[in-house]
Amino acid sequence: MSRHVAIVTDSTAYLPHRTMERHGITAVPLTVVLGDQALEEGTEISTRALAQALTKRRPVTTSRPSPQVFAETYRRVAESGARGIVSLHLSGELSGTYDAAVLAAREAPVPVRVVDTGMVAMALGFCALAAAETAEAGGTVDEAVTAAEKRAAGTSAYFYVDTLDYLRRGGRIGAAQALLGSALAVKPLLSLDGGRIELLEKVRTASKAIARLEELAAERAGGAEVDIAVHHLAAPERAAALADRLRERVPGLGELHVSEVGAVIGAHTGPGLLGAVVSPR
Repeated sequence: MSRHVAIVTDSTAYLPHRTMERHGITAVPLTVVLGDQALEEGTEISTRALAQALTKRRPVTTSRPSPQVFAETYRRVAESGARGIVSLHLSGELSGTYDAAVLAAREAPVPVRVVDTGMVAMALGFCALAAAETAEAGGTVDEAVTAAEKRAAGTSAYFYVDTLDYLRRGGRIGAAQALLGSALAVKPLLSLDGGRIELLEKVRTASKAIARLEELAAERAGGAEVDIAVHHLAAPERAAALADRLRERVPGLGELHVSEVGAVIGAHTGPGLLGAVVSPR
């Protein structure tokens, strides 16, 4: 990290801990509310506990960080020597996290640029990495923001879920779309579009849907130099198999990350999630 420009994101970026340490990226945790317990993502609730709660149909909701949490983070980062902060967050269409960061930025001791990336999961993580690499090279706050926005503009994210019910419950997809999927007994493929989760295709079986997910990712990568992330929730074998196939099919592959999503995204997708994020460099 540049000694003058610090990068802040949130816990839904799902960056590997070692990567965050290496690049000096700070993540502000979102909260998962399980029954009457409010638990911080990444430290106080495991994805296994979440998957078990969802399977048992226990009530699970999520909430943004408070502006006070962001304010404390910005103060701490400024005290470490940063003269400017780039704060990159998941889509404002999916969470109020961006709004909370904006409120806190007004009172921060150093200038803070808050960016709604329109992304989530490693689609957001790749944006944070682009900003951090620019800062490490001596870039300014504006240059780091530009790098993140350029990465976001080129990044595509595709997701398979076993059911749309969890997204419907959380208000992340329309009830009509969810009911259509259930009525036709189809397996949905989703994408991020304009910061929203949209139903992309309806496929008849899980195996065909996962094969189509692979096709979409490979087609999007083409022959370009790209980084890819494969995400899952309680489906490690599916994720490993998809990652192996993409290694074979994508000639310009740079980094390939395979990881389980955290509790916040998992709460809205349910067990069985499989995702592919394709991010040209």
